[in-house]
Amino acid sequence: MTAFDFFNIIRSIPKTLRFNLHYFPLKTALKLPVVVSHRTYLRELRGKVELPEKVETAMIKIGFGDVGHYDRKRSRSIWQVSGTVSFGGKASIGHGSKISVRGHLSLGADFNITAESTIVCAKEIRFGRDCLLSWDILVMDTDEHPLYNKENERINPDKAIHVGDHVWIGCKCVLLKGAEVPDNTVVAAGTMVKSNFSGEYQVLGGTPPAVLKSDVRWEH
Repeated sequence: MTAFDFFNIIRSIPKTLRFNLHYFPLKTALKLPVVVSHRTYLRELRGKVELPEKVETAMIKIGFGDVGHYDRKRSRSIWQVSGTVSFGGKASIGHGSKISVRGHLSLGADFNITAESTIVCAKEIRFGRDCLLSWDILVMDTDEHPLYNKENERINPDKAIHVGDHVWIGCKCVLLKGAEVPDNTVVAAGTMVKSNFSGEYQVLGGTPPAVLKSDVRWEH
C-alpha cells in the first residue's frame, strides 16, 4: 500500500462511518462492510442496502481504484439512492462512478466497475456474479421523461435490465431498458444494447449489435 492509498483510507473514515451507521444495524455497521472514499458525494442516503448473510470488513468499496488515464485525485463518485441496492458479495464501484437508484439494483458477488461509469435504476437492474464493467459505461432502465400518445397513454415505460454471470462489458458501452445479456458474454467497446440476446461464450458488438464471435471465453 502506498502512502497515497493509506492517506485516502484515513480520509474515508467519516463517510464510511456515516454510510454504515445509516444503513445497517449497529452490530453489522461496526464491521464496516462498506468502505466509502472521501471523494464520494453521498447525495441521497435513503432506501435500503442489502448484504449477503456472511459480512466481511471492506467487502464493498465505493469510489476507490486507479485507472491510469483518469485523474483519480479529482474523480468524484455519487451515491443517490432512494430504492434498494442488493449486494451478493464482494463488490468494487470504481472512482468517478455514479449510482442512482429509485428501483431495485442487484449486484452479484465479485461485481467490479473500473471507473467513471453510471447506473441509473428506476425499475430493476440485475447483474449476476463475476461481472466486470469497464469505464465510461451507462446502464439505464428508464427514459427518465415519460412520453404519451394522443390518448394520454404512456408509450415509454421503464423496463428491467438483466445481465448474466461472468459478463465483461467494454468501455463506452450503453445498456438501455429491456437489455438482456446472457452468461459468459463479452460486450465489445462502444456497443449499445437495448434488446435481449441468448446463447453463451460469445462476443456481442456492432450497430445494431449482433454476435461477432462464438465459442470464446474471457478471463480477468
